[in-house]
Amino acid sequence: MTSSAERYLKPEVIRNVARLDLRAKFIVEGFLSGLHASPFHGFSVEFSEHRRYSDGDDPKDIDWLVYAKTDRYYVKKYQAETNITGYLLMDLSESMAYTYRQELTKFEYSICLAAALAYMMVHQQDPVGLMSFDETIRASLPAKSKRSQLGNILALLSQAQPTGPTEIAKNLHRYAAMVRNKSLVMLFSDLLTDPEPVIDAIRMLRYAGHDVIIFHVLDEAEVHFPFSGMVDLREPESGEKIMVDAAGIREDYLQAVSDLRSQYKKACLSVGADFVEIDTSMRFDKALVEYLSQRQARF
Repeated sequence: MTSSAERYLKPEVIRNVARLDLRAKFIVEGFLSGLHASPFHGFSVEFSEHRRYSDGDDPKDIDWLVYAKTDRYYVKKYQAETNITGYLLMDLSESMAYTYRQELTKFEYSICLAAALAYMMVHQQDPVGLMSFDETIRASLPAKSKRSQLGNILALLSQAQPTGPTEIAKNLHRYAAMVRNKSLVMLFSDLLTDPEPVIDAIRMLRYAGHDVIIFHVLDEAEVHFPFSGMVDLREPESGEKIMVDAAGIREDYLQAVSDLRSQYKKACLSVGADFVEIDTSMRFDKALVEYLSQRQARF
């Protein structure tokens, strides 16, 4: 990957790009420019509307222009075969506004990822929609693939604010009631709530036929606990504060975070959902690769 492209995948650089549409463009273009050097080199074919010829395909569907260039048989995919409908689900919990020393809060990081995925989907003519929520649904856009949809999604994302308590499980059920067609559900949340109702809602989505990717976005400090001495911790949604000795609780804290993620990972694995661990110090590649892996697995 070129250094110029690589730098646009780093959160501290993206923070300095004010316009969300440009952030999304830089993230995606930086990512795509690096695919040739990655295990996902084959996605260059996925971005075209072709797939390898296989037994049972009608030879009349072979694209002979592609054959002339590659010396391999490819068939043109049909529209129904190529499109994947995606929905970005954004948690507006107040806890998502937290950052300790990173350039982006958890929410800002999630917004950049969601914008990049929307940019990628629209440019692949995949219908994409959006739902943002706290205790209730605050905004929603039905999935569309036309270019104007990207502007609509980015406008809502740029206006969204994480301000209060959240109800993740209830809103996943509301989503299922609103969107009857099978789709790819991409949830962005720190999941700082009781996991059992959320896990039950993920199971419900899978049983309804939806594909699910959970992007578990934590602040780098929440994952690595870089604190020392006496630390004043605040529960963001209740406002409750507690003074603790960092050294005394570090081991138990890190184990609790590991246990939470393991619980989600195990539950998601059991129903065929994807659980992606992200912290705000990471480059944006990881989430984009997960989306492309899901898209490739469909066809």
